[in-house]
Amino acid sequence: MTQRIIGSPDELTALVGQEVAVTDSIHVSQDRIDAFAEATGDKQWIHLDRERSRKESPYGTTVAHGFLTLSLLTPLLHSAIRVNGVRMGINYGLDRVRFPAAVPSGSNIRARIKLLSVEDISGGIQAKWAVTVEREGAEKPVCAAEWLVRYLT
Repeated sequence: MTQRIIGSPDELTALVGQEVAVTDSIHVSQDRIDAFAEATGDKQWIHLDRERSRKESPYGTTVAHGFLTLSLLTPLLHSAIRVNGVRMGINYGLDRVRFPAAVPSGSNIRARIKLLSVEDISGGIQAKWAVTVEREGAEKPVCAAEWLVRYLT
C-alpha cells in the first residue's frame, strides 16, 4: 500500500466521514507476543504456553494480548497516513476500544482507518480516527477503536 499523504491539517476536514486508508499487513508472530509479555509482565498462559493453549484454549494455539493488538495501531496508522505541515502528532487517547475476536499467533492483521471528526485545539487540530483491525481470513474484526490524535502545528 502506498502511504496516503495529506498535504496539511486543513485538508483533513474534507476527509471526515471517509475511509482514508487500508494498511498493509503486520505479522503477529509468537516472538512478538513473547516480547510483549516480557515488556508488560502479562505472562498469562494463553499467550505463552503453546502446549497448554493447544489443549485447553478455544483457539487451539496461543493468542496475542489485546493490548498488543492495540499497540500495533501506531505502526499501522503511520505506515498508511502522513499529515504534512505539522510539528508532531500526539496520541491523545481512546474513546472506545473493543476486541471482538482473538489474534492467534502467526496471524496477519491490517487496519481500515476512517476519519470520524476534526476539531480545532490550541496549537493545532484533533482528529478522531475509527480504526478497525482485521485478521486475514477472519469474519470478525479483532479490534475496533476510536483513537484521538492531536496534530500540533
